[in-house]
Amino acid sequence: MVAPPDNDVIWARSLHHSHNGSPALGGISLEVRDGEILAVTGPRGSGKTTLLHCLSGQLVPQQGEVWFNSVPVHTMGPRLRERLRRDRFGWIAPDPQLVPELNTWENAALPLLLRGTSHRVAKKVAMEWLERLDIGMCAKKRPHTLLQGQRQRIAVARALTGSPTVIFADEPTATLQRTDRNHVLRTLMSAARSHGITVVLATHDVEVASLADRTVPLLDGRRVTTVSLPAGSDTEGRAACSLSV
Repeated sequence: MVAPPDNDVIWARSLHHSHNGSPALGGISLEVRDGEILAVTGPRGSGKTTLLHCLSGQLVPQQGEVWFNSVPVHTMGPRLRERLRRDRFGWIAPDPQLVPELNTWENAALPLLLRGTSHRVAKKVAMEWLERLDIGMCAKKRPHTLLQGQRQRIAVARALTGSPTVIFADEPTATLQRTDRNHVLRTLMSAARSHGITVVLATHDVEVASLADRTVPLLDGRRVTTVSLPAGSDTEGRAACSLSV
């Protein structure tokens, strides 16, 4: 194995993965620079989610290498990868995936609480992000009492509360109305810029992708040079592409 360049926080080579015999990734390689906002684009089913799962250590690729800060993630055992995700990564899914037994601030503070941070400190940090996302007034409410847009804001706050090196955001605004979507994206992007957080964002929406520093288009599990995306989060359209070389 050859270690990646020092200025690449994420470095992946020749990633292959299949789900039940169906190819999801077909030899993808990419680099993500420190502090960069990278959009992985393509229609649904193009391999975006599988790629983010491999890069974040949630999934070990069947072939290929994934490195984080010159450390090989693909050779780590399950416990080390879990610790890496807890301590260094943030994750935002299309579904908020909140813990129903916890209230809003406890859900947002979860990364810090799992590290052993005191409740007082964890709540203070979580509340700062919840206020920035205009959801602080719901700090003591449980997820089932909130609207979808409010729950997704909590998920974004949770990803930011742990001061991650990298946030992986898989279609983070796909289920949101335009007003909620714009607010969530604006907060996420400004926080990433001001705190030097690297963001790997998967999206099939050209408006969302336009906020990134750089895009990596995918189609059918392969990296391509171009892919046509629909303008709007609730439409897919057909992708036009050409293979990269």
